[in-house]
Amino acid sequence: MHDGTSQGRAMTERLFFAASEGFEAARRITRLPPDHRANGLHGHSFVAQVRAALPAAWGGYRGAELAALRAHLAQAVEPLDYAHLNTLLEQPADEQLACWLRERLDLPGVYSVGIRSTCDAGADLASDGQAHIWRKYAFESAHRLPNVGPGHKCGRMHGHGFKIVLHAAGAAGARENPIDYDLLDAVWAPLHKELDFSCLNDLPGLGNPTSELMSSWIWQRLKPQLAALSRVTVYETASCGAHFDGTHYRIWKDMPLDSAVRLKYAPEGDPRRRIHGHTYVLRLHLHAP
Repeated sequence: MHDGTSQGRAMTERLFFAASEGFEAARRITRLPPDHRANGLHGHSFVAQVRAALPAAWGGYRGAELAALRAHLAQAVEPLDYAHLNTLLEQPADEQLACWLRERLDLPGVYSVGIRSTCDAGADLASDGQAHIWRKYAFESAHRLPNVGPGHKCGRMHGHGFKIVLHAAGAAGARENPIDYDLLDAVWAPLHKELDFSCLNDLPGLGNPTSELMSSWIWQRLKPQLAALSRVTVYETASCGAHFDGTHYRIWKDMPLDSAVRLKYAPEGDPRRRIHGHTYVLRLHLHAP
């Protein structure tokens, strides 16, 4: 994936390679109250993720970087698979697992490391050392966008099954007063009641309920209650949405494409030298104050 920033006519381009690897493991989170469900032995189908700016031909030849990154991540994750995580870490919460993994990834240019414990929750360790835990929520609402051009379908009353992701930042591996998913649940619950099965246009401040304005509207209501809130993400559909971090918006849209490819630098006998194909997803971003 690419991440470009521009200032005037200058543009900086950075190329990141991303890989993920699953593992099955059991754990107990004993820093939580004794009666908390996660204090008991339980398990998840975890997913580990990494993004890194790898040197060209890091995998041995141009085009092999991604496969080599996947293999490297799989090797780092192997001790976690079918393991009791408390034998490796005293507190194997998602953010601590991300720190553990980051220390074992002997990779150049690591930008972020993430652990997803369920489809709706996880933690990302950023390059600045901060851990961002996140939790995904859903609500069903109607809306219309009053400022689109004549005849635009979004100008008609319609609805979506919205997804919201709340991100909260803290020091990586914090043991005292760590951000917990239950805290995110608690601050989100009253807002969920307001948004779910409603017409968003009728809510004060949401006369024009685009995804980006919804993200800042939610931010303004939750930030006073959750100082650690670092980002609000709104998925209008599975393929488009926006997020707000208190100062900047980023909106995106996914577009699939089906294409053929061959890796001409692969060694003789490697099947990737032959023409083959993939269904790609291109995500375009716009980022602004």
